Amino acid sequence: MCDWEKATSTLAAQAPWWEPGTASGYHAITQGFLVGEVVRRITGQSLGTFFAKELAGPLGADFYIGLAPADDDRVSRVIPPPELEMPPDPDSIMVRALANPPLSAEASWTEMWRRAEIPAANGHGNARSVVAVQAALAGGGEVGGVRLLSEAGCEVVFRQQARGTDLVLGVPLCLGIGYGLNSDETPLSPNPRACFWGGWGGSIVVNDLDARLCVAYVMNKMGEGTLGDMRGANIVLSTYAALAQAAARFRRPVR
Repeated sequence: MCDWEKATSTLAAQAPWWEPGTASGYHAITQGFLVGEVVRRITGQSLGTFFAKELAGPLGADFYIGLAPADDDRVSRVIPPPELEMPPDPDSIMVRALANPPLSAEASWTEMWRRAEIPAANGHGNARSVVAVQAALAGGGEVGGVRLLSEAGCEVVFRQQARGTDLVLGVPLCLGIGYGLNSDETPLSPNPRACFWGGWGGSIVVNDLDARLCVAYVMNKMGEGTLGDMRGANIVLSTYAALAQAAARFRRPVR
């Protein structure tokens, strides 16, 4: 996973495991290589370099894909979660996707991991820096006076790409472009134009374009599962409850 050329060339040689367009399967690690190689071929820059120059820098976000040695003493190690439960069939799609190679939280403690660019898994930051970048979507493409997307570009996220049980995660999802969509399967917002993603161990981010709201949660102590857990979800739900209370007070007539 720390060898960019090996990872991307192996993916390029891999035949699809099912007919494209018929189902979804979460690329837990490989999504970063797939997107990053497209960026590298277009711009000539690695995804970590491109991200630093075009997103993190202009937004003042303290987030890195590939960490510099000077920041090593700022890193707080994650506490590994319980081992992921896998189907007994070694040829199942879930096992082939999540255990080749087996994922180990302890790998993130190593210098090799910090120096590598593994865009789907080894970003270094905190909840504030996640929001600093993600809020551009919630703000209709602009945050802090920096525009990253057009209004129309933001709406592309909500083009449904798949709906049903994900073949890797084994749970029902409604997926747009780059995000899971607010839906009966994952009702994270009272508003239709809301999207989200969660991470192994419990992290989550929700972008709500109707409320112009972005909420992020990250943690050191990793919980079970790959799509977040109730620690982050409860923060999101509490945020919406607070907004609803504030709106009710605002509408109350003055006597």
